[in-house]
Amino acid sequence: MLVPLIVACAMFMENMDATVIATSLPALAHDLGQNPITLKLAFTAYVVGLGIFIPICGWTADRLGVRRVFSAAILVFMAGSICCALSSSLFGFVAARFLQGMGGAMMVPVGRMVIFRAVPKAELIRAIGYLTVPALIGPVIGPPLGGFITTYFQWRWIFLMNIPIGLIGLYLSLRYFENWREAQPDPLDFRGFALSSCGSALLMLGLALVGSALLPGAWILAMCLCGALLLAAYWRHARGISRPLLNLRLLAIPSYRASVVGGSLFRIGLGALPFLLPLSLQVGMGRSAFTAGLVTCASSTGAVVMKALAAPVLQRFGYRLILLYNALLCGAVIASYGLFSSSTPLWLMMAAVLVGGLFPSLQFTSLNTIVYADIEDAQVSSATSLASVVQQLSLGMGVTIAGVVLQLSIWWQGHARIETSDFWPAFLVIGLFSMASVFETRRLPRNAGHSLTMAPANDA
Repeated sequence: MLVPLIVACAMFMENMDATVIATSLPALAHDLGQNPITLKLAFTAYVVGLGIFIPICGWTADRLGVRRVFSAAILVFMAGSICCALSSSLFGFVAARFLQGMGGAMMVPVGRMVIFRAVPKAELIRAIGYLTVPALIGPVIGPPLGGFITTYFQWRWIFLMNIPIGLIGLYLSLRYFENWREAQPDPLDFRGFALSSCGSALLMLGLALVGSALLPGAWILAMCLCGALLLAAYWRHARGISRPLLNLRLLAIPSYRASVVGGSLFRIGLGALPFLLPLSLQVGMGRSAFTAGLVTCASSTGAVVMKALAAPVLQRFGYRLILLYNALLCGAVIASYGLFSSSTPLWLMMAAVLVGGLFPSLQFTSLNTIVYADIEDAQVSSATSLASVVQQLSLGMGVTIAGVVLQLSIWWQGHARIETSDFWPAFLVIGLFSMASVFETRRLPRNAGHSLTMAPANDA
């Protein structure tokens, strides 16, 4: 189980970076002279980098080898972190986040490919558990650490923390990874790459700019329409060739479709929380960045507890039942965060967020393992690429949707600035998105993922 732990170093760096920046948004916005809601562009720029380069991670790994690509991705992510720390304008910071996204696009998906090839299917749940527990340490210590640094020092130091972590991951990957690659990789679908990358970039950036004054409204609308048209063109293109960049034919597999399509709706809700919860605590309720970090990290503490229970729970109840009822619980918990106010005791908020962290952890373990339940070895690269693209774009879409709903609430209630009452509509909407995932997962057969929950046979 050494390979999952090595990949966990990369996930630790990425997850801690995402949670640390969440608690520093108000201070970061102040230094850059921007509205805190505008900083959702920082989240979106990272997702755009992921959306552009994740589709070619499988092809690149097959052609160059997973060890080489994984190591290069860590270096790019570290370079983006240094650029973030040195940024002095919104444009510079957004560009640096895009560079980080380029590194993250190769880092985590290729790491998962390594795990799938190195670990037997019967032990995949346990491997994912080993992988995600160290990775969840990042979200546990990230928010309070980021809040502490932002409150008492300078937010720029939070990006420089990635450098020693990245160096450890780089050393371990070069030492212990085998450089698996295909002898004859499929040719790259250049037309599909152009359509999918430009389409996702234009659509995501356009949606992130809605409600801002950074560009004229006509330009923003044109970006969204062009992005949607390019993605529609890719859909038509992919159906007409045998080896598309993103193999949409995999969605015909029920377990894979439930993980990708249903999981994308679920992740819209969960993807908004790192942006929305710290912002509501600091800007809406006047709490310090350190306090906001303490509340936010409670969710990851609950997630770590659930990771130890995920495998036996899935073996007892099965994937279909967990994915259905757990999604409803998650959505209800997310919506309940909108009831927090400046008079809510700190201990009560931390307790609610701690309990709320149990359910998403179980859901993510279920989604991240059932995605491979019926995938053949030859389909691993294409399946990983498509699942990772949809997963990351849905997480970024959650931030965008939460920001738009927040801006609409401010306008509807006639507030000059953000107030506590502006946040409950956003929490409600993203909670409903997570609940909506049940419309897809309910189509799963009752024995879905059975091969993953069977105990490994004893050697004679």
